[in-house]
Amino acid sequence: MIIKFLGTGTSQGIPVLGCTCATCSSEDARDKRLRTSAYVEFEGLRILIDTGPDLRQQLISNHIFDLDAILFTHEHNDHTAGLDDVRPINFLQQKSIPAYGLDRVMKDLKVRYNYIFGQNHYPGSPKVEAHIIDPLQSFAIRNVVIQPLQIIHSDLPILGFRIGRMAYITDVSFIPQETAIQLNDLDVLVISALQFHPHHAHFSLNETLAAASLIGAKNTYLIHMSHSMGPVAEWTKLLPSGVFAAHDGLTLTV
Repeated sequence: MIIKFLGTGTSQGIPVLGCTCATCSSEDARDKRLRTSAYVEFEGLRILIDTGPDLRQQLISNHIFDLDAILFTHEHNDHTAGLDDVRPINFLQQKSIPAYGLDRVMKDLKVRYNYIFGQNHYPGSPKVEAHIIDPLQSFAIRNVVIQPLQIIHSDLPILGFRIGRMAYITDVSFIPQETAIQLNDLDVLVISALQFHPHHAHFSLNETLAAASLIGAKNTYLIHMSHSMGPVAEWTKLLPSGVFAAHDGLTLTV
């Protein structure tokens, strides 16, 4: 399995527009964070997780020109606003791309992207096929089995995904016990850690570290980090063994 971190920042990205804090002013490339998204290759399948507003830049920077499927964690703008940017991939592949998400999420996308999903498909617009996920059932794309992971983001039920021995969880504020059971025997856990102090809709760093300790993956990579964390070279000194701060462009081979 290959995992590419296309973006590891929050909804505002880093640097935040107009901010001059130490993180936003940092010259360390690891402190330049686009909106959170990831690319996974497994058993010949090429999967994009979320299509945030920086997608075009992310695909070009990471030389990703082929996709077999899109997985949506939830409908928030920082995870869906770049959907139109898959259009050149349609042109290159000469086929549509299947997209998978909760029923609520796909209904939201069909409203926002009526020109893609509506009956009167606009000529030249992206070709994306909507597939509804049952959050309690695994599903297969070709020969790859994907397990949806039910998590909570504030008061909104959203999804993470388990693919093989890797689990991807973003924007999490609570992991139900039933989901925690599905996170056994992982080589890699990817999970969000917004900031040091508590937040109503996201795990703080301490909450993420506590969850990671209970899950017990061999290695844990943090994503969706805000500028309030400070420059990465400083706060990562606090991380326990086996826990790492992901950064844009980081590629893992599992």
